[in-house]
Amino acid sequence: MNWQDRITLNPEVLVGKPVIKGTRLAVEFIIDLFAQGWSIDEVLRNYPGITTADIQACFAYASASLKAEKVYLISA
Repeated sequence: MNWQDRITLNPEVLVGKPVIKGTRLAVEFIIDLFAQGWSIDEVLRNYPGITTADIQACFAYASASLKAEKVYLISA
């Protein structure tokens, strides 16, 4: 899944948060719905402007972001 095809970052939309292209639905918001226990069917029913592929792109973006995260030890 190439999330870049479906997720965009634009400073003029939701202060630059990653969103599903053509919407104002942030990746963070979609992921949070699943964290609250929503199913794919519930998300698609409540947000008919998005597709299963858009949801998969949200997860792919989240995965790529977590993989890129770095933690640095600061010693005193």
